[in-house]
Amino acid sequence: MKTNNLPTFGDMPAEEFRRYGYALIDRIADYFEHLEGFPVLSQIEPGWLEKSLPTSPPKEGEDFANALADVDKLILPAITHWNHPNFHGLFSTSTSSVGIFGEMLAATFDMKAMLWRTSPASTELEDVTLNWLRQMLGLPAGFEGIIYDTASVSTMHAMAAARERAGLQIRELGMSGRSDLPLLRVYTSEHVHSSIDKSCITLGLGLRSLRKIGCNERFEMIPELLADAIEEDIELGRVPICVMPTIGTTSTSSIDPVDAIADICEKYGVWLHVDAAYAGPAALLEAKRPLFRGWERADSIVLNPHKWLFTPFDLSVLYCRDLDELKGAFSLVAEYLKTNDEPTVKNGMDYGIQLGRRFRALKLWFVIRYFGVNGLAERIREHCRLAQLFASWVEASDDFEMMAPVTFSLVCFRAKQAGMSDVEIDALNERIMNAINASGEAYLSHTKLNGKYTLRLSVGSIRVEERHLEKAWRLLNEHFTSELEKP
Repeated sequence: MKTNNLPTFGDMPAEEFRRYGYALIDRIADYFEHLEGFPVLSQIEPGWLEKSLPTSPPKEGEDFANALADVDKLILPAITHWNHPNFHGLFSTSTSSVGIFGEMLAATFDMKAMLWRTSPASTELEDVTLNWLRQMLGLPAGFEGIIYDTASVSTMHAMAAARERAGLQIRELGMSGRSDLPLLRVYTSEHVHSSIDKSCITLGLGLRSLRKIGCNERFEMIPELLADAIEEDIELGRVPICVMPTIGTTSTSSIDPVDAIADICEKYGVWLHVDAAYAGPAALLEAKRPLFRGWERADSIVLNPHKWLFTPFDLSVLYCRDLDELKGAFSLVAEYLKTNDEPTVKNGMDYGIQLGRRFRALKLWFVIRYFGVNGLAERIREHCRLAQLFASWVEASDDFEMMAPVTFSLVCFRAKQAGMSDVEIDALNERIMNAINASGEAYLSHTKLNGKYTLRLSVGSIRVEERHLEKAWRLLNEHFTSELEKP
């Protein structure tokens, strides 16, 4: 028997939906307006939220007001605020309000973009939006794009297409139980993103197929070492299938020399996949275009609008010079999916492991239309300026030092102290970072460069201002002094 006034059948009544919908938009607006009042990192202990929630679901429906109240009481304390302007860890990202509108409408339409027939708006808007983005980035007209969720998935699909191009019939015969299959090789720099390792695992290539190439003092892949590695592998009967340089590596945002690497790939007939997941949007800036020289020669390119184009997570774009090669690796049409539209339309299901795909293009379309090319470029330009400004403070300080060049909006640096060993300096930097992060005032991350513990400060939030960088710098200096004063 019902114990409340909720409807027995159907959805939430329209008037109730309107009331809570208006209230939710007000809450989101208030959240953004008061975002700086929250600690950047959640301050709860592991298990707190789980222990605070019932162990079994409600037998009867509740008034939605109760769920909203629990967002304030239980969910917000457990949030690490990626939208916070003092979130400088990992790659700083943030969503925009118009992107949220796009997510709301995509959820409303609840479209499964597998066939053109099931999703004409999603299919065609995706093509239009990615063509716009291609023009914004200065890529040639031959590139055609497809949207996935993350760069990890985009990269895996590119690697699978490269494997198929090798002509070893892996799509049909697989890799297990074959004595005729040589070791396949994928080449990256030693600073590659871990998703490439995982792609090798997922696709059955194994980690032994991944060969990491040494880098120079700027953490850039050395083309001569790549050429030597490919020559050696060919002589040993191995099959190079893919080279994956990065424009904007995760640790340092360094830039592999793609143009020189493209020469090598062309010489040996190897697929060239450029990972520009983080830095790709910086190609909107004419001043940054030289850093992307050679990416127009790639077979595939990945970039993530959810990283630096203020689009809600998740949205990753894979551009291919010949999208039919990707289709050849994945297209499989079951009888119940066959339509008479096929010769004239693009069916998103043909370009990856997914059948159903979300209407992700809508939010990116909203972002581009609202901010415009110039508006997006100005925000990225400002982020690069702020990173250079922060780097200038580091360079002028006797207590800190730069650890890598600033190519985009990531600063790699560390505290230093005369008379300390490297081990002691590493420990000092780790304590400073942990103290700042625990305070909730800001969030930094770290990496290791040449074996040295290195702090990373990333600038990328749509809400970040110069005062937020000043705050981070003040915190760093305060905690540096505090650490040295400890007995």
